Amino acid sequence: MCGIAGIIEFGNRPVDESKLRAMNNCMAHRGPDADGFFLEKNYGLAHRRLSILDLSTSANQPFSDSANRYITVFNGELYNYRDVQQKMPEHHFNTTSDTEVLIEWFARRGMEGIPDFSGMFAFAMVDRQTGNTTLVRDRFGVKPLYYYQDEHRLIFASEIRAILATGYVKSSLDPVGLRSYFRYQSVASPGTLLKGIKQLPAGHFLEIKNAPFAKNDGADSKGSTDNSVRVELKQWYSIPSTGAAADFSNADTVKKNIRQLLEQAVEKRLVSDVPVGAFLSGGIDSSLVVALMARTSSQPVNTFNICFKEEEFDESKWANMVAQKYHTNHRAIEMKPTHFLDELMNALNAMDSPSGDGINSYVVSKAVRQQGITVALSGIGGDELFAGYPFFPTYLKIQQRAQIWDNTTVLRQVFGKMMEVNNRLNLSKIKTLLEAKKSNIAWLYPVFRQVLPDSIPDAVLDLPANGMVQEELLKQKEVIKKLPLLSQVTVAELMGYTQNTLLKDMDQMSMAVGLELREPFFDHALIQYVLQIPDSLKFPETPKKLLVDSLAGLIPDEVIHRPKKGFTFPWKHWMKNELKPFCTSMIRSFAGRPGVNNQALLRHWNDFLLEEKQARWMDIWLFVVLEYWLQKNEIELH
Repeated sequence: MCGIAGIIEFGNRPVDESKLRAMNNCMAHRGPDADGFFLEKNYGLAHRRLSILDLSTSANQPFSDSANRYITVFNGELYNYRDVQQKMPEHHFNTTSDTEVLIEWFARRGMEGIPDFSGMFAFAMVDRQTGNTTLVRDRFGVKPLYYYQDEHRLIFASEIRAILATGYVKSSLDPVGLRSYFRYQSVASPGTLLKGIKQLPAGHFLEIKNAPFAKNDGADSKGSTDNSVRVELKQWYSIPSTGAAADFSNADTVKKNIRQLLEQAVEKRLVSDVPVGAFLSGGIDSSLVVALMARTSSQPVNTFNICFKEEEFDESKWANMVAQKYHTNHRAIEMKPTHFLDELMNALNAMDSPSGDGINSYVVSKAVRQQGITVALSGIGGDELFAGYPFFPTYLKIQQRAQIWDNTTVLRQVFGKMMEVNNRLNLSKIKTLLEAKKSNIAWLYPVFRQVLPDSIPDAVLDLPANGMVQEELLKQKEVIKKLPLLSQVTVAELMGYTQNTLLKDMDQMSMAVGLELREPFFDHALIQYVLQIPDSLKFPETPKKLLVDSLAGLIPDEVIHRPKKGFTFPWKHWMKNELKPFCTSMIRSFAGRPGVNNQALLRHWNDFLLEEKQARWMDIWLFVVLEYWLQKNEIELH
């Protein structure tokens, strides 16, 4: 797990080493163990290392292949690298790192060999013979990769702030990205909050065919108009890809296969040359991961639970049950809710991209890292894969009445236009659903996941319409509609919330403290199998019933049937008391920016303080976080 960065100059210009070092320095938290640089001709690479596999200096990066033709900077873990290594028996490997296996396999197979790897990754591969560079991101976007291109150069990095550190990019907000942020508390791929900076989409790669001394007259990700330099975005993996056909006629066989695939997913993620721990919240997903770790590992599993004296927050009772059952090396880290307040500024500073969530992940990650752990497994992804959210059955019910829904479009839209939402999210969602043209997942999922009604930012800012989430789903509509209905929601989750919010938050918050997180539920073999399972087997009669039944007996019944809590802290109370001066300062500062309807924003802030018109804390918090991020990164609104 690391941080990567690079600059590719178009034409006869060497890379400015000071710019490359500035990029690397601002990502020191991602790799505190080593840094490295490679500059040659018109390209430069930089790397920050968090040592996980092969702790020796021989595995430091940038890393060259044995023929000295390719050089790479790599971020992530390839869990099956030893299996791929066995396909090259003729080669003598000088390290035990996955990076060496990656570059030697790429030297033989190119991009055709990437599907052979199982893992989370983002890397850059430079062909020194041709000068061409390939940027690659993993199947589900577990590891981030951003890039910026103008007529002079292409810049890439694991974090947006590293690109900004070059000084080459004028920092101004992208209004389309801003619309996405207010709707979903994150920006949908391939956009970002900043004009010109893009996310490399999950399962894609970017080819930069850069002839020496070339002149570029302005290219985008679809290709340059200059014949000498071409930048092309291509897809190497499609999320709905289902692989080989499977037999789902026998429910017991399906459960057996799920158990086997999850066991394999956990076992692969235990590969490490440093101790591996696990987040143990006491919920179903994390408890199952710990149970499988304990059954696989020859050593007691290191488990961590954040506990509280306040009963309404505390989940340690159920975590202790699992820890005792599997004799884990368990550590309960006691916190007071005020600890989250104490860490608030550190968490906000850790945000490479602003988010309405993620602070909890920062606090938990920091607590685990302080216990000496640099790798931890997490149970995130279980809800998305096994229909753990209420909108899964809601979508199923709508689809069962799809003909009626689609035949009443005009009537629904009339009722929708008559509705007054008054900044209320639930009413806003109902209104949008009624006005939807179709009942398929591309029209309904963006509504399910919206966290802020458009009426609030529209009163404050002049923002364009943005259907990026819908557009990405529509591109895949022919493949998606062939899947079972519940799996259609899972695909939408993988393309939407998980890539753009969940995984992004987990990465930026854990890597801020030098902790690598691994997520077994995002194993591609497991996902591809579960996507094919019929709704009749997956329907959640009880929370994630298919998952629970597939791993029956592994965790206590009390954990399965326990009330769901999670980190639900009194933000509303804090923002009116302890955080009121901070929030007031941020709101007033944002209200004073050019183009902002300051009266509308200040009026909404006042409504929240007076508890009028059902103003929610999240409605305000997104503005607070955004303003702090703008100030910290010296970014203009326009």
